[in-house]
Order: sequence, then structure tokens, then C-alpha cells
Amino acid sequence: MLSAVERKIEQFVADLNDKHVSSLYMKLPKGKRLRAKLILKIAGTGLSVVKTAAIVEMIHAASLLHDDVIDDAHTRRSKPSLNAIYGNKTAIMLGDILYSKGFFELNNISADVAKIISNAVTQLSLGELKDVSLSQVFNDNKEIYLEMIYQKTASLIEASAGAAALLAGKPKEIYMIYGRNLGLAFQMIDDLLDITSDSTTLGKPALHDFAEGKTTLPYIYLYEALDEQSKQKLRSLHGRMLNAKEQTWILEQMQQHLIVEKSYLEAKKLIEEAIELMEQQGEKALSGIAKEMIERDF
Repeated sequence: MLSAVERKIEQFVADLNDKHVSSLYMKLPKGKRLRAKLILKIAGTGLSVVKTAAIVEMIHAASLLHDDVIDDAHTRRSKPSLNAIYGNKTAIMLGDILYSKGFFELNNISADVAKIISNAVTQLSLGELKDVSLSQVFNDNKEIYLEMIYQKTASLIEASAGAAALLAGKPKEIYMIYGRNLGLAFQMIDDLLDITSDSTTLGKPALHDFAEGKTTLPYIYLYEALDEQSKQKLRSLHGRMLNAKEQTWILEQMQQHLIVEKSYLEAKKLIEEAIELMEQQGEKALSGIAKEMIERDF
């Protein structure tokens, strides 16, 4: 039923009666639609469910457009980003249009669904701001990192699961815990892929996050494992373009201290908890979506 979600998004965009906006939207990469899959798996394929899935994907697309501008990213899934082709102003305004249209259509679902999703968008924006602020300093606090990725990434996945549960008459709180775990694990794996994937697969330079000033979970764990002199060296490399020798040093230290394995196990534990929670609800079909969150190559 993902095709029904795609058609609904296209209808929402067509309703705007603006050929330029429609043309810009068609240039956006669609991704795996994990949030839409989650909603459909939990709540079925009724019209309100399809509309909710479409709205969430529009909101997610808007957040990525803004994220690419903030990060000055020139690629998205190995293709030129919209801001790289048409400029930051166009990307920001298209993001605003998708956000606004999404909120407008939320009013036609239900007040409770609208509250869950709109609150998540507020959290998403707070997380994005926190991410920008944290990039100015080397953050060695795991709890601050977890709070930021919850807001920036997990909150919308959590809301997707909660909204779907509401539509299906299922216990909202349990499904939101499931969604929260998925979202946290998803971002942890994203952060790991920045270290483990080659530039071609990733669609951006390797170790790009650290050069941008983002101190993700692997770097926090690495910092904890290093001696004082090496800690100072890692701090000195934060937030700047790394040469080949510096990249090699970081990767060798990660390998020596088994940082990738430790980080992956943390994400895997969250997924296992989510799967167990859903199996208690008789929702074995949701295991596949949970595994898809961490079994990715981009």
C-alpha cells in the first residue's frame, strides 16, 4: 500500500495548484518510507491511515530539506541535493510548503493525531537547533547526545507509531515506546555509517559528521576509552576537515577499542527491546520494520 501513500502525497502537492512546487517535489528522493511502512503495519490501509502516512512523509521530507541547508550538504542519497541545484532559499521554502500543507491536512484526521504529530515536529525543530549548538563544541556527554537524537530523529518515528495506534484503537503508549526505540537506533546506525561506509555508498565524505562538529556516539565512546594525551588529540581534530593521516588515526583508534561494535550493540539492544515489546502485543509483523531500521547500507 505504499503506492497509495505516494499517490496521496502527490495529490496533496497537486492541491497546491503550483506547477513549480510540483516539479520541485518530484525531484526529491523518496527513500525507504520507513515511517509510512510503520504506520501502515500498525493501523492497516484505511483512508485516514494512508493520509496520516502521507503527511508524516511530507513532514520528514521537509525536515530533510531544512537539514541539508543547515549542514550545507550538497548531496542527498548520492544525488545532488535540492539546495545544491536550486539554492538554499528554494529548499527552505519548499520545506516550509510541505510542513504547512502537512499541518493543514492533519486537521482532517483527528485532533489527537494532530497533537501527537505536531508535538513531534516541535521536538524535531528543538533537536535540530540543539544539534547546531552542539556542533560548536566537543560533546562528551552521552545523555546530551541521546536527548538530541531523540528530538531530532526519534520523536517523529515515535509519533508515527503513536498516531497509528490511535487510528487502530491500540494502546498508544506501548507503540510509542516501540517507535522511540526504533528512532534512537536508526540515528545511532546513521552515525555509525558515517564512519564505516565508503564515500560512494554514503553519498558524502567519510567522517563528515565529525568534521562538521558532530560528536556522535562512537566518538563519545572513543573519547572515554582514550588516555589523556589521545583525548586532547581527538578534541583538536573536532570540527575541521581531516587529512588522510588524521582520518586513519581515528579509524585505527576506533578499531583498537572496538568502538563500532560497542555502538552497534547499543542500537541492537534498543531494537531487540522494541521487537520483544511488540511480540508481547502479538505484533510479530513489526519485527521486520525494526530490523530494517538497523540493517541499512546508506
